[in-house]
Amino acid sequence: MPHLIPFLKRFIPGLAPVSTAERLRAGIGALIGLVITGFATRLALGPDSAVPLLIAPMGASSVLLFAVPSSPLAQPWSIIGGNLVAALVGVTAARLVPDPFLAAGLAGGIAIGLMLLLRCLHPPSGAVALTAVLGGEAVHTLGYGFVLSPVLLNSFLLLATALAYNALTGRQYPAVAHAPARENRDPPPSARLGFSDTDLDAALKQYDRLLDVSREDLEQVLRLAEVRAYARRSGEITCADIMSRDVTAVPPEASMREALNLMRGHHVKALPVTTDDAKVVGIVTQSDLLDKATWGASGPRVSFGQRLRHVVRLARAPQGSVQEIMSVHVQSARPETPIADLVPLMADGGHHAVPVVDANDQLAGIVTQSDLIAALFRDRLVPG
Repeated sequence: MPHLIPFLKRFIPGLAPVSTAERLRAGIGALIGLVITGFATRLALGPDSAVPLLIAPMGASSVLLFAVPSSPLAQPWSIIGGNLVAALVGVTAARLVPDPFLAAGLAGGIAIGLMLLLRCLHPPSGAVALTAVLGGEAVHTLGYGFVLSPVLLNSFLLLATALAYNALTGRQYPAVAHAPARENRDPPPSARLGFSDTDLDAALKQYDRLLDVSREDLEQVLRLAEVRAYARRSGEITCADIMSRDVTAVPPEASMREALNLMRGHHVKALPVTTDDAKVVGIVTQSDLLDKATWGASGPRVSFGQRLRHVVRLARAPQGSVQEIMSVHVQSARPETPIADLVPLMADGGHHAVPVVDANDQLAGIVTQSDLIAALFRDRLVPG
């Protein structure tokens, strides 16, 4: 009996913990996706259609598309390609093999092999293959029409809902590589120490099993683990320990000329943009002045493309102010944030400075690349 509980615990998967909000987000998304797919299919085919309006595998697809949208098994090509292949194989097997159980086995096995070959593995597609064989007279009567409707019709409708819902709820879908595009062949700075891309590829080849996580996500998790390990070894030096507290900031209505003069006068590459109550609403950098402004004899002015974007975003005429070129999606930190958390932002994310804000979101300081390098260098010199 003492050994029974540990044995039974082995049957419970070790899922990563998620918040209640994320569980609700996934459940509500699946509800909305399946309802829209069913109603839209009924509108397209009519309530009296002999075609099944919503097939059961869509329920399994909704788990992937809404609960784990970053999974390789949940990507658009996975659901469309996987269901297409499985439906074609299932209908063909049902027509050629008289015994339904043999046909079902052949359909499932061949579908999996083809999905792996075509890089569109989607677990619910195995159920699509079996539905084509064991779905009854209504499905058999449709023949290859089953592939178009309901399989592809359901798949496209559910996918369209997932694309919209994940975007509205802040989830990246389809999943993309996290590293920014680079114009040279050098690896990103964080990859020049620790494990390399070649090491990761060799490890995956040696592991030789399918993982329900993309290579990019796996690499990001491992890089974050390296950063966490460094933070533990470094004694958790925080932003409050190294940040500059006497920060030069500009208001949103300041002119670009004023921002340029402040950068030159204080020898800085970035200026936080703050309101009257010191809340950070943006950051303006040298790159913003170079990329979003047109330069003339009188100095910088808003470029034509940036003028159009400004009018769309703020719905008022450009004035040549900082708010028209500043970056509004600011990566900020708290005073208690470990400096290890800033390494990925500055090494691979291209950030030269990160504003530090207090509990009221008011500017408390700023950490620059120079501050971070000095802290890391000092940490290497101090005996452990």
